[in-house]
Amino acid sequence: MRQGATPSEIVVAVTGASGSLYGLRFLQAAAAIFSRVHVVVSARGAQVMEHELGLNAGECARGLIAAVGGDPQRLVGYAPEDMLAPFASGSAHVAGMAIVPCSMGTAARVAAGVSDDLITRAADVMLKERRPLVLVPRESPLSSIHLRNLLTLAEAGAVVLPAMPPFYHRPETIDDLVGMVVNRALRQFGVEPEGAYAWGEP
Repeated sequence: MRQGATPSEIVVAVTGASGSLYGLRFLQAAAAIFSRVHVVVSARGAQVMEHELGLNAGECARGLIAAVGGDPQRLVGYAPEDMLAPFASGSAHVAGMAIVPCSMGTAARVAAGVSDDLITRAADVMLKERRPLVLVPRESPLSSIHLRNLLTLAEAGAVVLPAMPPFYHRPETIDDLVGMVVNRALRQFGVEPEGAYAWGEP
């Protein structure tokens, strides 16, 4: 955390794109920084987590929270259909939202202003309230439709941060690659993750 910064609350959504490990690692890092992390996992996101991480899809956010570990009081899970969650309103005090990973379907709905579940509603709130909204898409290759949707989101104020890790830090493991993307995403919220690598460091 940067000098003088105050830990706050953040919303983290995991949707149905491959790359669930990015979501898990982001949650682990966020739980060590923010005072509270609100977690939403889409139905398709839960299925992908089960396939890629071995987590029970039926448990959704609870399974992901258990996998994160740490202080359970810092993580609160919500069903994607829970439109009464506090951060579904602009009056809620949250620092911002990250969708990690962000499926192209989710990006399309947010770009079109479709708030048909808690994830898209919360993202819409972040945009209208001018709060940080970080999207981490992993899809490849991207169609012209995908690119237009991502451009629309960037123009609306979102940060589009693709899961494209660099290699100048000489990664040795998959976690090294994932960690670089996670740290870049966290920096969008004005925090400096402990141990994060920056260019020019040994």
